Amino acid sequence: MGDTNVRLSLPAVCVVWQTAMIILFGVFIRYDHESDAHWVEHRKHLNLTDIENDFYFRYPSFQDVHVMIFVGFGFLMTFLKRYSFGGVGFNFLIAAFGIQWALLMQGWFHSLDYTDGKIKIGIENLINADFCVAGCLIAYGALLGKVSPVQLMVLTLFGITLFAVEEFIILSLIHARDAGGSMVIHTFGAYYGLSISWMLYRPNLHQSSRLQGSVYHSDVFAMIGTLFLWMFWPSFNSAICDHGDGQHRAAINTYLCLASTVLTTVAISSLFQKHGKLDMVHIQNSTLAGGVAAGTAAEFMLMPYGCLIVGFCCGVISTLGYIFLTPFMEKRLKIQDTCGIHNLHAMPGVIGGIVGAVTAASASVEVYGHEGLVNTFDFEGKFKDMVPTTQGGHQAAGLCVALCFGIGGGIIVGAILRLPIWGDPADDDCFDDETYWEFWDYSHILM
Repeated sequence: MGDTNVRLSLPAVCVVWQTAMIILFGVFIRYDHESDAHWVEHRKHLNLTDIENDFYFRYPSFQDVHVMIFVGFGFLMTFLKRYSFGGVGFNFLIAAFGIQWALLMQGWFHSLDYTDGKIKIGIENLINADFCVAGCLIAYGALLGKVSPVQLMVLTLFGITLFAVEEFIILSLIHARDAGGSMVIHTFGAYYGLSISWMLYRPNLHQSSRLQGSVYHSDVFAMIGTLFLWMFWPSFNSAICDHGDGQHRAAINTYLCLASTVLTTVAISSLFQKHGKLDMVHIQNSTLAGGVAAGTAAEFMLMPYGCLIVGFCCGVISTLGYIFLTPFMEKRLKIQDTCGIHNLHAMPGVIGGIVGAVTAASASVEVYGHEGLVNTFDFEGKFKDMVPTTQGGHQAAGLCVALCFGIGGGIIVGAILRLPIWGDPADDDCFDDETYWEFWDYSHILM
């Protein structure tokens, strides 16, 4: 593989796809009634005030989620000693492309105005586009350092498409609730990435083993990503909840799950390391697992003590996953998981789906009240006769759909990415920024 091919292919792909986005946006995308200039007439007709525009309710959460996507995920991937540019830079690239394609794909399923054939977008669409992109960024974590930027663009194109379809099936057809995306985002994204990694297995990856570790300053940069994600995760899980008690409860539940996970992760990490010391990999990643697991049941009556239990379990399972499962998966299952997304997103995502199913099935009028039960689980329209036990079954079905789309879609996309036209790096060039970036080696200065 020559550098010339790489340099020619990436600009061509970016220009072609951005041109396609311009054309598709011109044909399909328009402002919704709350962002259109006719809002003035609309609010007067309905006797509303500007403060009742959804922008003022949703934008603070959108800011937090947006920071998580570009800063949190980006810096979390800078832990490799010579792949920080690729970690944060390619995260930036695929997120910027992904949000455009997500607005179209999700719009066709959820926001299409059949009277004029246009997709009407507002602030909530931007939040959902960020959620959609998060699934692809999670998948990128399994492939970090082993794929080309063009492969990442292809992964994102298919990943967004699959996400939009599975989201529509889970939320609209099955009628599962998943405010924070334990199933739709984390379970799907993780198994999508792991399946692609399995398809792209590199038996000679040991040729770049010298670059697979971290150094002191790269771990510090990655910890910045961890802290941004940890602080803003309550906004992530509550961003699209109903205004009022649902959004309030989702923030509280996530907050408590995260806090419990930190203490548990520290305890397990110290317990299994020599001399009782801590492993920075665990602190960077497993401390976030509670936020992942809180997603599905975020707006449910999980109860504060229940949140602490969920966080405790996730801290144990995620940390042990890094210690035992990651090496087992690489050696026995031929899955090379660079960031350990199986431990941070896949297992906690499945736990979150199970917690959501159990919590929904055990819901009662005594705990929620009649109107609270209807509002929380959206028992309206064709679902007005649904009961909590049935809803629990629907939640479990949603988890199965997420798993099927993640694994099945990942295998198909992985087969496509194996084609020798994408300019993937050689085994001894993996985990090295110099392959795709103009690079000056400052290591002699930093030592």
